[in-house]
Amino acid sequence: MSADSIHAGAGPAARPWRPAAALKASAVLHAGGLVALAAAPEAWTAVLAALAANHVVLFGASFAPRSGLLGPNLTRLPAEAVARREIAITFDDGPDPEITPRVLDCLDRAGARGTFFCVGARAAAHPGVVREIVRRGHAVENHSQQHSTAFGWYGPDRLRREIGAAQDTLERLAGCAPAFFRAPFGVRSPFVDPVLARLGLRYVSWTRRGYDTVDADTARVLARLAGRLDAGDVLVLHDGIATGAQRGQPAVLEVLPRLLELAAGRGLKPVTLGAACGGRSGA
Repeated sequence: MSADSIHAGAGPAARPWRPAAALKASAVLHAGGLVALAAAPEAWTAVLAALAANHVVLFGASFAPRSGLLGPNLTRLPAEAVARREIAITFDDGPDPEITPRVLDCLDRAGARGTFFCVGARAAAHPGVVREIVRRGHAVENHSQQHSTAFGWYGPDRLRREIGAAQDTLERLAGCAPAFFRAPFGVRSPFVDPVLARLGLRYVSWTRRGYDTVDADTARVLARLAGRLDAGDVLVLHDGIATGAQRGQPAVLEVLPRLLELAAGRGLKPVTLGAACGGRSGA
């Protein structure tokens, strides 16, 4: 099935793409530069400097995961979820046949719900794990098909194929089309948002992340997530990359039980992103 036909009659509806203010300003700057060059060719150095500065800003925004310069970016839950004392604990890079089921067990013991940003290719390799995520009341969302380190450099066509293929894979395995997307490594170019609009996806980053894939010190990972933990937070851990921890197991399995205890102690309820944002499932 092609990326263009993924949502025929199912899943989130496409929405009109409205360029972010920074992209509109960039377009105006480029048009103005052409006008200036036509009127005063000798001003080419100033025009070139202005355009270069513009591209530096956009490039920097691509590597600022929580920035909204390139399009809407959900970094915290909406006010209604805050009033309900809800948080969202999200898991990237899975599913993993060893780690993900243990994460699910931990969530079950706490009566918590999680959101799993799954890589399409990994989901296709472990379909039973994807179905188990859904069966237990959690959400499966889109984290690209291949999770390539080159994702931030993809052009529009490649992005449509990459994000669309994951949407197709995950909808088929989970029985419900993802409603949210998170870019690999949190890196997104100006070309991502038009693709998300076409697929009806909302972009999500986070309030804070634990860096559990690069830091084996689980006390530090937990402190990053829970130090200022409050209603409305969107937190990131990983169930797809095994990081050595103090007792020789992936950091997420050390951190998650303590994070859930702290959340309960503060009267916070972990729910899926869809439930928090007034959508489907998983309260």
